[in-house]
Amino acid sequence: MNPVIGLDVSKGESQIQAFLDKGKPYRKSSKVSHTLEGLDYLVSN
Repeated sequence: MNPVIGLDVSKGESQIQAFLDKGKPYRKSSKVSHTLEGLDYLVSN
């Protein structure tokens, strides 16, 4: 297993996707806003 986290950073929000292995996504991708609430979501999930 080679877990990977992809992070696409853009102005105002970021798109996040985790993979357990090549071609095997873990859950769906998520949008995280660049606010305290968004960072709290990122840390808690």
